[in-house]
Amino acid sequence: MTLEAINEESKAESTQARPHNANSATGAQSEPLRKAVGVLARLTQAVQQQVLGRDDVIELVIIALVADGHVLLEDFPGSGKTTLAKALGEAIVNSQPDSENADLSSIVPFRRIQFTPDLLPSDVTGGSVFDANANHFHFRHGPIFAYVVLADEINRTSPKVQSAMLEAMGEKQVTVDNATYSLDKLFFVIATQNPLDLVGTYPLPTPQLDRFLFKITMQHIDRDAELDVLESYKQRRDTQLAEKIQVSRSELLQARTTIDNEVVISASIKTALVDISRNLRADERVLQGNSTRSMVLMLPALQVLAAMRGRAFVAAEDIETLLPRVLGHRVELAPGVSDLSRVLKDCMREPMEQLARATLR
Repeated sequence: MTLEAINEESKAESTQARPHNANSATGAQSEPLRKAVGVLARLTQAVQQQVLGRDDVIELVIIALVADGHVLLEDFPGSGKTTLAKALGEAIVNSQPDSENADLSSIVPFRRIQFTPDLLPSDVTGGSVFDANANHFHFRHGPIFAYVVLADEINRTSPKVQSAMLEAMGEKQVTVDNATYSLDKLFFVIATQNPLDLVGTYPLPTPQLDRFLFKITMQHIDRDAELDVLESYKQRRDTQLAEKIQVSRSELLQARTTIDNEVVISASIKTALVDISRNLRADERVLQGNSTRSMVLMLPALQVLAAMRGRAFVAAEDIETLLPRVLGHRVELAPGVSDLSRVLKDCMREPMEQLARATLR
């Protein structure tokens, strides 16, 4: 009863929110929303051409991209993180330049930054370079000026460089020599860290962790997928860029806007998120609860997931799918407590039951 009742309640509230729209009244997707979902399906297919056995990770990464978030991957060497980020970046083309971006020549689809202890902020953001012919300084854009940036082993660099990343991820801009330079609207960071190799690392500060929408722990792919990787590596290696499925930057930005406008989030869904957060903060097993920002960042992710699942409204199942991904790196448990899933389940129970009871009124 609980899950189905909550979904029906969400659907009913979406009808109340948009009584003028026949599609929202039935819970069906409008034509613009179906078109937006089609763009995400093409992007998913493009990445799946190059990355095998990671469909669940690909889905979460695309949700984060469209929801204007960032992703932190905990992985091991050779797990396919570079291939994933590169495939995502190469699948995006800039067919229709945006007049708001004055220097599109500095924006590329994909950049990889290898973080090391001796890295400087200017190695990431760029810096001023003196032009002897023109007798003045000009700004040389760093590798962060890209649609998709792979921040490899982000916890190996100094706090000073991490601070530069903090501004970029939080505000989509970088500041160099008291001048501010805007990043692209589609700017998206896939950061990695190896949880088993902690020698010479700098733990990410809490504010930076909070900038990541999802933290994903990647596991080894299954046996059949691993065999497919070995069988098809030549075909994937030799695939020409012209043969790959691609989507335009403008299509992705339009899809982001459409999903934001068309997918309804009922008041009861927002109430449940707030109550779950307050339960976590009050739980004696939790040393530090999640921030309000985490709930704000989660809303567009819920909308994207709902759209990808064929709905024009956010349902309870979307919360159950994404909440552990959103809160897993934000909630700090008390000493001696290790089972976050149990804590989340306990804190979610009452708010979800209240959603079910609201359906009966």
